[in-house]
Amino acid sequence: MAKVLLIDDDKMICEVLSAIVRDMGHEVRCAYTLGEGLRKASSGSFDVVFLDVGMPDGSGLDALPAIRKAPSSPEVIIMTGLGDPEGAELAIKNDAWDYIEKRSSIDAMALPLVRALQYREEKKARRLPVALKREGIVGDGPKMKACLDLVAQAAGTEANVLITGETGTGKELVAWAIHRNSRRGEKNFVVVDCAALPEDLVESILFGHEKGSFTGADRSRDGLIKQADRGTLFLDEVAELPLSTQSSFLRVLHERRFRPIGHNQEIKSEFRLIAASNRNLDDLVKSHAFREDLLFRLRALTIEVPPLRERLEDVRELTRYYASKLCEDYGIVDKSISPEVFDVLARYQWPGNVRELVHSLERAISAAMEDPVLFSMHLPIQIRVGVARASVTSRAVAVGSGEDNLHDPKPLPKLQEFRETTIMEAEQQYLKDLLRLTGGNVPKACHISGLSRSRLYSLLKKYHLSTSG
Repeated sequence: MAKVLLIDDDKMICEVLSAIVRDMGHEVRCAYTLGEGLRKASSGSFDVVFLDVGMPDGSGLDALPAIRKAPSSPEVIIMTGLGDPEGAELAIKNDAWDYIEKRSSIDAMALPLVRALQYREEKKARRLPVALKREGIVGDGPKMKACLDLVAQAAGTEANVLITGETGTGKELVAWAIHRNSRRGEKNFVVVDCAALPEDLVESILFGHEKGSFTGADRSRDGLIKQADRGTLFLDEVAELPLSTQSSFLRVLHERRFRPIGHNQEIKSEFRLIAASNRNLDDLVKSHAFREDLLFRLRALTIEVPPLRERLEDVRELTRYYASKLCEDYGIVDKSISPEVFDVLARYQWPGNVRELVHSLERAISAAMEDPVLFSMHLPIQIRVGVARASVTSRAVAVGSGEDNLHDPKPLPKLQEFRETTIMEAEQQYLKDLLRLTGGNVPKACHISGLSRSRLYSLLKKYHLSTSG
């Protein structure tokens, strides 16, 4: 028996659907506001949620991600009384199981529930009995758990996979994890960086060539497609593949056969394809920069790797993992990490994603090479400034909205004045901490702060500070 939650302010619809669900042998609960529905979804263990779009206290589409993140990760079926194709598209893109109209027949309303419950049972049955080989994929927040579920699903099939996500999110790590957990895991994993392929040598690099087939071909070479035989071919940044090569590769993808340049017959390669892109391939298809038929073949399965700003709960674990790894690479003892470091890193938005976090930690550990503890002052200045500016802005908004100093009769300063004052105070405190940590040692202070000697002296003079204390 499954548990179903109905979130709809129309009591008649709830009564009709409740009767359908009970007749199917399942337990049902109702919520008549979005707030009540969110509370019930987060505190109960529901398999399926029927969610109305137009609720009196908000949009069901806006609440869909929160409901999907509930402990039981229920499947969500969106309901609406209006014909709304854009709403249907948004619902599916936000991971809704299905989208139905309230005027549908009873059978049409019951069938999505049957299919959603069948899907949940199959999903439970196919979960891997052993731990997934994650190969450096760190984090167990809801977004990464959902991503790893798809990795496990992809590893159990031979279907082509398209991995999407912003630069620096770790798309290659996801591709590698799919390969390592598949039946091809012990075979070659061949990476093709499509953005770095010289246009005049693309087909030679991919398909290979015979000796003497063109100027400079002093010997025969296997192409990357042949090297991936019985293994996995990973096309990184596939959007950069030239249109002329897309046409050739489409046939290879269909036939798994190709002709090396200068060769007199076709050869075969039984590769499994994984592709990745940080660009919107649908938009590229519309602008005729990418072949639609190739896109259809690439995305038999699609995995979207979430940006770091959407999984900040993983920052602490990522920091510990990569800080320890970097210390090992440098041949130094693991450093302790002060709580303030985690606080700063969790408040930054990470436009460069995990890659930016790793580079930032590398710079921080370099700055703290001789120190046993990693402090926030060791972090790159753009990280600290970004967090400081965001903090100043949020406080300014709070002041402007009346959340703070409600009874303060003093007039508010101009935002620019407020920002400059706050940054100056932060700079002054940083310099005091820097001098205290280094004991006034100027070379060491410059090394930690990243400041030149002249800039450091200029700031010390500005704030009337002395290296001698």
